[in-house]
Amino acid sequence: MVAQLPSPTTTPPTPPELDSIHYPDSDGQPMADNTKQFRWITIIQYNLDWLFAQNPQVFVAGDLLWYPVQGNNKLRQAPDVMVAFGVPKGDRGSYQQWKENGIAPQVVFEILSPGNTLKEMQRKQIFYDRYGVEEYYVYDPDRNDLSGCLRGDTGLEIIDTLDHWISPRLGIHFQPTATDLQLLHPDGTPFASYAEVSQQLEQTLAALATTQHQADQERQRADQERVRAEQERLRAEQEQQRAEQERLRADRLAQRLRELGLDPDQP
Repeated sequence: MVAQLPSPTTTPPTPPELDSIHYPDSDGQPMADNTKQFRWITIIQYNLDWLFAQNPQVFVAGDLLWYPVQGNNKLRQAPDVMVAFGVPKGDRGSYQQWKENGIAPQVVFEILSPGNTLKEMQRKQIFYDRYGVEEYYVYDPDRNDLSGCLRGDTGLEIIDTLDHWISPRLGIHFQPTATDLQLLHPDGTPFASYAEVSQQLEQTLAALATTQHQADQERQRADQERVRAEQERLRAEQEQQRAEQERLRADRLAQRLRELGLDPDQP
């Protein structure tokens, strides 16, 4: 009797010794060392969230611990921003890759702070290279220095120039300037901070309120015109009725005169 092979889609059970391992949600390190670094992290995360808001299979996270190998809770990194395609949205305490169909985040951003060391950044790049990141971008806002790597035949390879670079995965545009980094959505809309988006929303709501107020005023004027037109119509009908009544009275008087033998047409 030939033994039946297991279905290729069957997920093998997790060994008890692996299932009992704890994967902490925090490494005890702060998300950012200063306001500038934090601002850039949130700008990139929020805008990528907005960009893929309608795609349920794109997961965007900031400062989330990523564990690539089951059973090793020491092997981990917390990218400032990461994007995983083919992974459902939702809250997570950490990104445990074996629970995400083995999908590694394809795009990673790191925003440097004065506390970052060269050795630390080298370790991060080795980690991202080893565990499958396709695009890796590093921005130093203090020096306005941007660098990036794209996965090639030999792993992550340096992108020669990021001037007007378009991310293959994200579709966003990179436009470094002499003083700052500009990131653009695929439609050319600049990345905006939460405060800027809130201000734009307030301005939009104010403009809508003004438009609505103007429309209400126009509707009120139109209603008033309709009321005046109706009043004029009623007055015209009343005048017509009075004229008809006068005509009827004149006809009755003429008839009475004729009955008396008088000609109503004679003076």
